[in-house]
Amino acid sequence: MTTSTRGAARTPAVLVLEDGRTFRGRAYGAVGETFGEAVFSTGMTGYQETLTDPSYDRQIVVATAPQIGNTGWNDEDDESGRIWVSGYVVRDPARVPSNWRSRRSLDDELTAQGVVGISGIDTRALTRHLRERGSMRAGIFSGETLAPDAELVERVQAQPHMKGASLYEEVATKEAYVVPAVGEKKFTVAAIDLGIKGMTPQRMAERGIEVHVLPATATAEDVYAVEPDGVFFSNGPGDPATADGPVALMTAVLERRTPLFGICFGNQILGRALGFGTYKLKYGHRGINQPVQDRTTGKVEVTAHNHGFAVDAPLDQVSDTKFGRAEVSHVCLNDDVVEGLQLLDQPAFSVQYHPEAAAGPHDAAYLFDRFTSLMSTVREGQRA
Repeated sequence: MTTSTRGAARTPAVLVLEDGRTFRGRAYGAVGETFGEAVFSTGMTGYQETLTDPSYDRQIVVATAPQIGNTGWNDEDDESGRIWVSGYVVRDPARVPSNWRSRRSLDDELTAQGVVGISGIDTRALTRHLRERGSMRAGIFSGETLAPDAELVERVQAQPHMKGASLYEEVATKEAYVVPAVGEKKFTVAAIDLGIKGMTPQRMAERGIEVHVLPATATAEDVYAVEPDGVFFSNGPGDPATADGPVALMTAVLERRTPLFGICFGNQILGRALGFGTYKLKYGHRGINQPVQDRTTGKVEVTAHNHGFAVDAPLDQVSDTKFGRAEVSHVCLNDDVVEGLQLLDQPAFSVQYHPEAAAGPHDAAYLFDRFTSLMSTVREGQRA
């Protein structure tokens, strides 16, 4: 990525897709060039949480909501220490932010962090194109990086694909840290950071959990050195087929029958540890309005998603694995994609979406309570 922080409001820009389609608009944020996988997110709120979600590493995010930036940028809602998206695409950026918590405009924050974006394009047409053709490699170019379209298409086509990309170590913490329990400490959890969002350990801390966030390269010895009551595997970017290290670690946790909870990338890691495959979705699920059914209760939840890969597991039968029986616990009602797994013979489960959902919805927050119940049940069994 090359960027300039000069004012971009009137600078021409172009979004170029790998199949040759182009969209012309104005630079938004930093001026320069950037590359990534073009994906669309259907959330109407929560753009700050989206942009700072490490799971969006190396992705150019298209906002389907037509107006973006109305509430500006504050100092409280970041999900990590930086913006992770490769680029940002909006139709109608707010001219003046208006919110009591706002400290600066979205445009200013993108510029300060060197994030190249584009505004003023037909994001509806772009979204329809990505739905029909699938997520694909793309580039945003503005200022001195502009060149003939044919040359820009070649530069986009030279970029790596998301399939086969190993990115989780790129975004994970390098040093372990602790998020203390709020109020009385009830449990200790080792959380494997594969791209964790800041609100996730916070939601656990609110339930009396002391969370030890460990690097993606953590070993089983590192995990059990904190004497955990449970182990958590976070969300993260890239292709789960490349995550052999986390799969080996999860296998070790399952062998010890420690209560286990995974979300998003963690769900895919559990799928692999149980012997299921993973595959790339055509255009993925990204937004905060995805309907999912919890098959254990029959309840339908509106949920927050960000995933381009999914687990390939049978929907309507119990599967025998080396860790006992397993079943699909949650399913997306839009397309029958596996959205959750659970073991029936030991305390382990996962979901493919975000129960912490800082920008909402909060239908799935009960999953943290389900995790604490598992840890409590196992602890009581050990005392008996």
